[in-house]
Amino acid sequence: MASQLVRSVARATLSRGGIARAFSTTSSLSAKDDIMEKWPAEKFDKHFIDYLSRPEIDGWEVRKALTELHDYDVIPDPKVVEAGLRACRRVNDLALCVRFLEAIKIKCGSQKNREVIYGYIISQITPVLKELGIPTPEDLGYDKPELFIPQPDYWWEKKWYAEYGYDKKPAFQF
Repeated sequence: MASQLVRSVARATLSRGGIARAFSTTSSLSAKDDIMEKWPAEKFDKHFIDYLSRPEIDGWEVRKALTELHDYDVIPDPKVVEAGLRACRRVNDLALCVRFLEAIKIKCGSQKNREVIYGYIISQITPVLKELGIPTPEDLGYDKPELFIPQPDYWWEKKWYAEYGYDKKPAFQF
């Protein structure tokens, strides 16, 4: 009985072409054995530098490469950042350059790491930034909140705490 069931399922699968789909899926999965995260740093950097340095690259491919680079758990080397910035300017996308630099800054982690690692990357690529005319996010003021008001008394009066009932909350301190 079980063997008849297996045969009937196999015949139905063959008649619909399901086996061909299964073979193509299996072969594509086995081709992913070479995972980029396990590559040595030189090969990883060379892959992105070569991809971003192609003269015929378009905006979609630049975004794809920068997204792929951002997905990995690495902070790119300054030479990879330089190749990315040159590719962004080659397709005339200044906003993408600034977003790429912001993404690198965020990937650096805590404030202390940002000062050290991001500062190092910016110091290494400063000549390229000047050559291409790319401002850093700090030059544009993106490192500070847009509507930052240092004193909250200007936008929230103390009498409003009582009006909205905040003074009746157990942990409230005025």
